[in-house]
Amino acid sequence: MPIDKEVLTTGEVAKICNVAPRTVSKWFDVGTLKGYRIPGSKDRRIPVSELVKFMKIHGIPMDGLNTGRTRVLIVDSDPEVVGTLEQVLVEQTEYEIQTATTGFEAGMACERFRPHVLLVDLHLDDSDARIVARLIQNTDSLQMTRVIGMSGKLTDGQAHAIRTDGFDGFLKKPFQVRQVVEAIESANAVAY
Repeated sequence: MPIDKEVLTTGEVAKICNVAPRTVSKWFDVGTLKGYRIPGSKDRRIPVSELVKFMKIHGIPMDGLNTGRTRVLIVDSDPEVVGTLEQVLVEQTEYEIQTATTGFEAGMACERFRPHVLLVDLHLDDSDARIVARLIQNTDSLQMTRVIGMSGKLTDGQAHAIRTDGFDGFLKKPFQVRQVVEAIESANAVAY
């Protein structure tokens, strides 16, 4: 989301700060984040200048504001899959990409990178991707991260069932780049 306008919605501010839209509404309602309401509506608007001041005062990383690009973290135990997917997404999209090959690396990267979307292989060598998904769901600073599971080993029924395990989408390997981009865009749109 490039920042090319002077006023943002609460959903846009939430994406930049990597929090839930309701959190932005609370900041606005208690007067911590300055803005205004649309006349005749309950909708809130936050000037970019006020958001920048707010982020500086509260030590919120300016990454989302500076790049404006969708951040995607790719996690797979197979370095070849990670490298290929990273290369293709960098070449064909405007996404900001980081990678990891273990669940532990994924956790560390999530804290630093705060991805909008996590693409994670369901069969990691060192951890259960379902636990990774639940941990992300239960971490306040990552509540806006959408998790897409990847696997070539699940039946269609199992693939549909993973949504109850904290996943926002699923990609069956092998997949086309178009499918990956559609899954990222669809999962990212869920939050806003």
